[in-house]
Amino acid sequence: MRTGERMYGTVRQHAGVTRRTRMVENRRPRKQFGVVEVSGPSMTPTLNHGDQVLVRYGAGVRPGDVVVLRHPFQQDLLVIKRAVERRPGGCWWVLGDNPYNETGDSTVYGPVPDELVLATAVLRFRPREEHQRSLRARLSWAASALRPLWADASASSRLRAR
Repeated sequence: MRTGERMYGTVRQHAGVTRRTRMVENRRPRKQFGVVEVSGPSMTPTLNHGDQVLVRYGAGVRPGDVVVLRHPFQQDLLVIKRAVERRPGGCWWVLGDNPYNETGDSTVYGPVPDELVLATAVLRFRPREEHQRSLRARLSWAASALRPLWADASASSRLRAR
């Protein structure tokens, strides 16, 4: 394979997200968009289990952004969390939005180095449930299925106070 040619990664299941992305020869993500699927309740109510998220690889991170990152202790594990604040030394303090869920975040593994933050979330897409057959149910789903995920400074402040 020549440099610059693309190969497609397979869909991989990880605790936290499933990822589909286009990769280059050196296995590093290009600055592009990809789709991840959320698994687990750590980002509820912002993201629910089964939601799909459009992410941008290589984008700059701001406090309040929802980010996809490599777990600091398990490099093959991808997680999705909210970047709460930038710490000295180029690290991010990341937390889940669900205060009642005790999954791994910076309270467990500390600040996350910049190089482990892979992507920022842009848009959430909630899949349609099979039992939604009526026109009213479909219209209700359509109105709530797509939601942009902006950097939420108020969530960042609220999470910092925990």
